[in-house]
Order: sequence, then structure tokens, then C-alpha cells
Amino acid sequence: MKVKKKSSVAADSVKEQQKKQKGKGKMKMKIPEAKQEKQQPEEVDSDSVYDSGAEDERSLSNHEDMSGGEGSDLEDYPSIRDTDSEDEESGFSEDEGELNTSRNDGLAIDHGNEEESDSSGLHEVVEESDSSEDEVAPRNTIGAVPLEWYRDEKHIGYDLTGKKIKKKEREDKLQSFLASADDSKNWRKFLDEYNDEEVEVTKEDMKTINRLLEGKAPHGDFDPYAPYVDWFKWDDSKHPLSNAPEPKRRFIPSKSESKLVKRLVLAIRKGLIKPRKDEEEEEEESVYPLWGDDSNSTEKDGSHLSYIPAPKPKLPGYEESFNPPPEFIPTQEEIDAYQLMYEEDRPKFIPKRFTSMRSIPAYENAIKECFERCLDLYLCPRVRKKRINIDPESLKPKLPSRKDLKPYPVKCYLEYRGHKDTVTSVSTEVSGQWIASGSLDGTVRIWEVETGRCLKLWEIGEAVTYVAWNPNPEYSVLAVSVGQDVLILNTGFGNEEVQKKTKELLSAETPTTPDDTATFVSWIQDETHEGTRLRHFKTVSSVEWHRRGDYFSTVVPAGQSKSIFMHRLSQKSTQTFSIKLGGLAVTSVFHPVRSHIFISTKKTIRQYDLVKGKQIRKLDTGLKEISSIAVHPSGDHVIVGSREGKFCWFDMDLSTKKPYLIRQWHKKDINNVSIHRLYPLFATCSDDCTVQVSHGMVYSDLNQNPLIVPLEILRGHASSDGRGVMDCKFHPRQPWLFTAGADSVIRLYCD
Repeated sequence: MKVKKKSSVAADSVKEQQKKQKGKGKMKMKIPEAKQEKQQPEEVDSDSVYDSGAEDERSLSNHEDMSGGEGSDLEDYPSIRDTDSEDEESGFSEDEGELNTSRNDGLAIDHGNEEESDSSGLHEVVEESDSSEDEVAPRNTIGAVPLEWYRDEKHIGYDLTGKKIKKKEREDKLQSFLASADDSKNWRKFLDEYNDEEVEVTKEDMKTINRLLEGKAPHGDFDPYAPYVDWFKWDDSKHPLSNAPEPKRRFIPSKSESKLVKRLVLAIRKGLIKPRKDEEEEEEESVYPLWGDDSNSTEKDGSHLSYIPAPKPKLPGYEESFNPPPEFIPTQEEIDAYQLMYEEDRPKFIPKRFTSMRSIPAYENAIKECFERCLDLYLCPRVRKKRINIDPESLKPKLPSRKDLKPYPVKCYLEYRGHKDTVTSVSTEVSGQWIASGSLDGTVRIWEVETGRCLKLWEIGEAVTYVAWNPNPEYSVLAVSVGQDVLILNTGFGNEEVQKKTKELLSAETPTTPDDTATFVSWIQDETHEGTRLRHFKTVSSVEWHRRGDYFSTVVPAGQSKSIFMHRLSQKSTQTFSIKLGGLAVTSVFHPVRSHIFISTKKTIRQYDLVKGKQIRKLDTGLKEISSIAVHPSGDHVIVGSREGKFCWFDMDLSTKKPYLIRQWHKKDINNVSIHRLYPLFATCSDDCTVQVSHGMVYSDLNQNPLIVPLEILRGHASSDGRGVMDCKFHPRQPWLFTAGADSVIRLYCD
């Protein structure tokens, strides 16, 4: 509430009574000039209070809403009320000191001057109030009734006394435009349709609106960053505000926070959240050698996309010294020899010796070299080449020491002599006590391993190409390939039980041969050598036994369909593989564990299932021509030799058709490859008269690759007609190696 000072109460009461008497006589008069006043309000000073009596009464009723109580703020709200709503509403209580204003909207403007002094006195005692009771009630009291309901009426509602508020006459658009062009404050005026008044926004209201739009406090004097005032007095405080014990939940880790931390850790590990780098980290000062070589610098120049420093010239050495050592000074003969050299190879500087620094002349090529240096820097393009400084030794695989890989064959221990021509093939007995050999001289010999004696000899009469000992120790049987025939011979070794089973096996009656194989293979009883002869339609290149000793296969490199034959010795029956190999068959090997067979052509190796009769795998060697193959005792690795001196290692566990390893350890053809059954050893023999013995360790862990290390190169065989070592076989129990050479000698290499 806004009140007056007590000293001016008596004087103001007298003036107020005079004002009421004057207003009663003219209360119901209509003033046509009021509309003109509304259209063109007069601007007054900030010190003036009211321009008319109507403004006086209007300001007195609304002065509670004004902040500051200045007359300039009240001037911006002129209002002309209807004469029907003019009643006396003002009164003054001298005892309480309260001021109640009334609304006399029909007062003439001329009466404002008479009461200017009174209103100015009222203004001086106005104080600010934050009470919500100071808000002025709306003139129209119809409430939330739409104004459309009064569209056809002459009034728009009722005032506080219940009298009608008549509608005012509307200006046409032309007069409104002219009025807005003449009045500079017209943009701040708007029509209050509810009260049928034209309201003008004051400057203070505009400032308040601007502060609200900027997100600031409405009042300009409000300080949002006022200093904090601690209301509690801490002087002489001996006890805390609360002496309650700490709750248990403060000592127990939060489960919700632990779940949140786990989710954040998982997101960081997956890369969904990347931790921010600390921007406040102090950058370390870059230290660089001032006189160092910047040829490897990676700094960027501002004028180029990539700065590549120019290479620095070579620093002078001893030869460019004014007093070089005597060994750097050339003789006259050497200087004359320089003149005969090409200019590119001729040394650019010839060292000379001077007794003192004063006797050193000016360098004759100084300007020329400086100019060439400038040309190099300006014209020669420079490209950054990324070079990795790696020690070549570090790129080599770390192989184990040869001493740790012993035992393996190193030197020749024994020679078996007796053949008169090239020894084409050797084969070891299962126990390792005897070996068999075949030669181009038409003989087959059996040797005792430890003594080197020839225990048995067969005169075949034709060149022997292949011999193979039966791997079953219950049978003493030897298969010999001679031209188109395969002889099954009884060696005569072993005890009585072995000989009895062998004779029963060879003396079995020949059943009726099916028509489909009769034209290709025929079983004949050989009385001369007391064995069985299998006659094929063409030359047989190799013979391989099954691990059980009852089956064996023969290879006839004649066609693509009828080239592999499977024989059963106990029933003297033959089966053919009616498959297309895509080339001439070279050799065949049985799988050491499963009922599979490996058949090789000149470029590929195929693995077949003998039970199901279908192809399992095809291996592409990438070699020109395959000469021989060998299967690891585990059955998961295959070694291949070729006619170009290369060998391949296939790892079946890798599920790939390409070889795991390819090496060329020989200069000429590889004739045969062999793998030891017990030791991690394998060997390759070639026509270059050498045998390469290597370490080949296979691990049960599928994640670890085989370890292949070359160990020893065995020499000793002589070349004959361009042929070298024809065959090689490992001892079944010892790390020994048997080799057959074109020089008709069989050698035994031991550790």
C-alpha cells in the first residue's frame, strides 16, 4: 500500500473536498475532445505527474502497479471512460493514512491543471510495494464471456457498478494510417478489446521485456550473483548441527552405481565411448638438436602440404683437410690415371698438403658447387620414402639348434655292393633286419642290414623298376614290378608259422576273373620263382601295400580312367577305379590310418574314400610335374616331390588346396621322398647326387604350424648317365636312411 506523509494530510483533505464538489457538477458531461486526446497524446516531462483530471484519477487507481512511481510512466496510459461509469469512488482516512482513489473518466482535460499540485504531492509520497493486492482489477467485469456475444450490442460489458460500457467509435484505416505516420510512438500502442482501450507500452516495460527475452531478471536492479550471506553463527560452536550416527548405506557400495560402471566399462571396451583427452594437459616442450640432421624430420611447413627437408651435403673428411695424412695424397701416376677415367667416375677433389693456413688458396670450385647446390634444392624433386630400419637377422625365423634336433643321419656307415647297374628301388622289412633292392640288371637282392651280406638273389631277366615289402609281419612277401608284370615272391625269412601263412596265401586258387578286369589284369602262377605273377596290359610304374598286408595297388600310367588297380592277395581278385583323374597317374599311397588312398597325377593329388567310393579332397601343387609323394604317419600331412627340384608340404588341417610350404633344395629332379614312422624326420633324394635330411615336427595343437628345419645334406653317390640318387627309405625303428644310387651302390647313413 502506498501512503502519504502525515504533515500533508490536512491540506490535502481540503483540496480533495473541493475537487469532489467540482466533479459532481460535471460528472455526467460528455467530452468530445477526449477522442482527440486519445489519438494525439501529449508528451510530458518525466517530472510532471498528470495532464488531466481523468489521468489523475486513473493514476491514483493504478499507482500500485508502477515501479518507481514516476509521472512519465503514468502518462503513457491515457484513458477516456464513458460518462455512465463515472461515480465517486475515492476517499481518504486521516486516522489510517490510506489513500483510496476513484475513477472519474468523464472529467474534462481543463481541470487537470487545477489539481496538478495535489497529484504531484501524492506522487512524492508513493513507495514501492511487492504485494499482489496492488494489482488493478479489469474495467470490464463480464469474466470469461466471449466478446462475440456482444457483437450486435452497443456495449461490451459492465463495470464494477454494473453500468454498461459502451463501444467506442472505430477509426477508418486511412485515419489510423495517418495517425501512425505522425505519431512516433504508435508502434508501442495496442488495442485492449476486452476493456475497449488503447494501451501504450512504456519505456520501462520495453526494457523489462528485453531483459526477459535475453533470459535475465525482469528488474534491472536484481543481482543474480549476490554474495552468499551465511545466516548461521559459527562463533563458539562446539557441537555439530546433528550428532546422529552415520547410516549404514554410506559404507555399502551402491549396486546401481556398480551396474552403471559395468555398462560404461563394456561400452569403452567395445569402442562405443572414447575417453576425452584432458585439454588442460600441459604440452611438453619439444626438444630437438639444434645442429642435428633434419633429413628425417616429419615437421610440416605452413606453405606446403608436406614438408620434406632437403638432404644435407656430405661433411668434409680427412682428404679435404689442408694437411691430410700421407695415405690420402695421391701420387702423380694416380693423378694421371684420373684423367683417363670418365668424368662421372673421376674424383671431384684431389687432396693437397699446405704447410700453414696462410698458404691455403681460395677454393676454385666454391661458386660452382654453391650454384649446383642451389639447382639441386630448386629443381630436383624430393619424395618421402618410408623405410623401416629392421635388422635382416631379426626377420629370419628362430630355428632350434641342430644339436637339439638329434638324432638324425649324418654320415655313411655301410655300403651294399653287388648290383651291376642302377639300383632303382629299395624297401625295408617291418622289423628292420633286412632290406630288398631292385636294379636295372634284372636282379632282386635281399641284404642283411647290420652286416651288409646279400642273403638272397632272384634273377628276373628284366629291368626291375620297383620293390615293396609287405608291411604285415605275419607274411614274408615281396612285390616286384618288372615291366608289365608284378611278381609276388616268398622271401623265405621268418619262423615256421610265418612261412606257413605265406605259402597258404600264395597258393590260394585263382577264382574266375570278372569280365571287366580280365582284359586288364590276369593272375598267373609263377613256377620259376615260386610265386604269383600279375600281368597288366601296360607297364607298371609303382606298387604300394595296404597297412594290413592283404591289399596292394598298382599304377599303370596309360590312361585317365583305367590306370589304378586294387588287388586282394588272399582272394587273388582285382578291382579298377573307374574315375577320371584329369591326367596320367604317377603314383598312389594308402592312408596310414583311414581307408583312404592318395592318387597323384602330374599336377594334382586326389584323396578318395575307398568305402564310399567318392573323392574327398583335391590338392593343387602348382608344380610342373610330380615325381613322388609320401604321407605322414598321422595322415594329416603330405609331402610331394617334383621333377623341377621343388618339394611341397601340405597341411590337411588348414582346409586349403594350396601347399603350406614350398622349397627348392635341389638343383635337379627329385626322384623320391620319404618320411620316418617314429622320428620327426623326412628326406628327399635327387639326381644331383644329394639327399636332403630335414626335421619335420607336427604338433597336436591345431593353432601351431609344423616346424620344418633343414638338417643335413648327404653326399657320396656318383652320377651315372645324368642320374644320381634314385630312391631313399628310412629304417622302421632307427634314425637311419638307406639310399640307392645310379652308381649301383646302396648306402646306409646313421647318426
